[in-house]
Amino acid sequence: MPFEREVLDVDVIFVGAGPASLVGALHLQKLLAAKGQADTSIAIIEKGREVHSHALSGAVFIPRAIRELYPDFDTICPIPKAEVTKDSVYFLTEKSKLKFPITPPPLQNHGSYVLSLQNLVAWLGQKVEEAGINLFPSFPGAELLYENDAVVGVRTRDQGIDKEGKEKANYTPGVDIRAKVTVLGEGPRGTLAKTLIDKKGLQNGRSPQVYAIGVKEVWEAPHQREGEVLHTMGFPLDTRTMGGGFLYFMPDNLVSLGLIIGLDYQDPFLDPHHELQRLKAHPLIREILMGGKMISYGAKTIPEAGLYAMPQMYTDGCLLIGDTAGFQNVMKLKGIHLAMKSGMLAAETIVTALEQNDFSEAALSDYEQRFKKSWAYDEMRKGRNFHQGWEHGLIPAMFNAGLQFLTNGWGFKERKHFAAGHTHMRKVADYYGEQRRDDKYASLVFDRTLTFDKVTDVFNAYNLHDENQPPHLLVADYDLCSERCTVEYGNPCRHFCPANVYEMVEEHGKPQLHLNPSNCVHCKTCDIMDPYQIITWVPPEGGSGPNYKNL
Repeated sequence: MPFEREVLDVDVIFVGAGPASLVGALHLQKLLAAKGQADTSIAIIEKGREVHSHALSGAVFIPRAIRELYPDFDTICPIPKAEVTKDSVYFLTEKSKLKFPITPPPLQNHGSYVLSLQNLVAWLGQKVEEAGINLFPSFPGAELLYENDAVVGVRTRDQGIDKEGKEKANYTPGVDIRAKVTVLGEGPRGTLAKTLIDKKGLQNGRSPQVYAIGVKEVWEAPHQREGEVLHTMGFPLDTRTMGGGFLYFMPDNLVSLGLIIGLDYQDPFLDPHHELQRLKAHPLIREILMGGKMISYGAKTIPEAGLYAMPQMYTDGCLLIGDTAGFQNVMKLKGIHLAMKSGMLAAETIVTALEQNDFSEAALSDYEQRFKKSWAYDEMRKGRNFHQGWEHGLIPAMFNAGLQFLTNGWGFKERKHFAAGHTHMRKVADYYGEQRRDDKYASLVFDRTLTFDKVTDVFNAYNLHDENQPPHLLVADYDLCSERCTVEYGNPCRHFCPANVYEMVEEHGKPQLHLNPSNCVHCKTCDIMDPYQIITWVPPEGGSGPNYKNL
C-alpha cells in the first residue's frame, strides 16, 4: 500500500535557518501582529541538527539591521560579543610583514562586534520559538512544489532510505509544506535556488555568481586580546589569486582564524585548507597561536561577485534572500547585516502580498524595488566592481579598490559582465608547463599542534553522517574523472575540497574517484569549482553534516 505523504499548510515557509530567514521571519511576525494578524502561520525548515549547527562566518558583525528589529539588541542579546577596539592590516611575505600605516576605510570596524555567528543564530532561534514561529531543524528541502508554474511550497527530503535507494525500517517520507510564499535562504549555491534560477531564467541578462571559500579554525589562545581585528594580504597566496587572511579576537580567549580564497583562481593544485595551514606557519600568526589549542574547524562559500551577479530575486510564489541572492559587501568583508536586511525587506513585501492575496511575480517584484530604495542597495553599489578588480592580480586590485572608494564604486571602469569562477582554472600543462606539480605542498608538515591535516581538522567539525543513505554528492561521469580530468586538471577536487571528501584510489591499474561523504562540511565548493560542472551537491538526510562550535 503506498505511503501517504503528509501535507502541512502554512502561509509562509522559509527554507534555511540562517540570519536572513530568522530575522525575516521575526520581522514578518512583528509586522503581522501590529496589524492584528498574528495568527498567520510562519514556518522555517533547516537541514542541520540544530538551528545553529551549520552557521559559520568570520565574524565581525555590523548590528545595523538587527537594531532595526531590536533597538535594544546590544543589551538584550546575551551571547559573548566584543566591540571592535583595534583594526590592523598587514601585507605578508613568507617570513616578513609590513603593517599598513592606515587601515583602509572599508576595513575599519568601529561600532561592530566580534562574535560567533553560530551563537547569534542560536539566540535568534530562541527568539523565533518565543514568537510562536514554527522551527523545524533536521528538515532539508528536497524540491520545490509547483502549480501552474508558480512555486507553492517545498517537499522535505525522505528519511530512512539506504544507499541502494531502498526503504529502511525507519523510512519516513518527506512532508509537502504548502505555502502562499516560499522564501529561499539556503545560503550560497542553494540547491532549490539553483534549480529555480535555471527553470525560471532568473540569471538571464546578469553575470554568473562568483564565489570564494572561507576556511576557518577557532583557537583557544593564551593571551586575551578581545576586540582586536587583524586582516592579512599576500602570503600564502600568489599575486594572481584573490584572497586574504583574518584573525578576530573574541571574548573568552577565543581567536577566529581564517583564510578566504576567490573561487576563480587559476592553479589546479591550489588547496584552500593547506593554504590556511601555511598561513599559520607565518611568524606573525604563529606567535599569536603558540601555546593555544585548535578547538573547531569549518568551511563555507561566500557569494562575492556583487550587485551585477544577483539573480532576479522574485518569481511567482517565491523570494530569494541572504547569501542565496548574493547579499554580500565583499569590499568590507561583511554580509550578515545585509542578509538580515534582505529578510526584513522580504517580510515587508510578503505583508503587502498577504493583504492583497496576490503572490504573483508582479506582486512580489516589490521586493526588488524595496531593496533599491534601501541602505543595503547603496552599500552594495559601492562595492559592485570590487571582485572584478582582481582580474589582473593583487597590485592592480589594490589601486582599483582605492579608486573605487573615491568614485563611489566605479573604479577603473564599470564591469557588469564577467565569467563564472570555474572557467578561470587552467589545465595543468597550461599552468605548470609539462612539469606536473603534484608535490606543490610536499614541504608542508602537519605537526597536529599548529598545523593539521584535513582529516584531523574535519574531526573538529563534529560531523554526523549515516553512511547507509543515498549519495548527496552526485557525480555525473566517473569515467571523465579517472581519464580526462586526471590528465587535464590533475583531479582538482582532491585539492579544493577542504574536507578530504574526494580521493583518487588506484583500482585495476588506474586511478578511480572515491568519495568520503561523511567528511562533507556542506560548503558546496565542489558544485561551484569543478571545471567540468559534473558535480551536483544536494542535501543529505536531515541532521547530517557538521555540528559547528563557536564558528
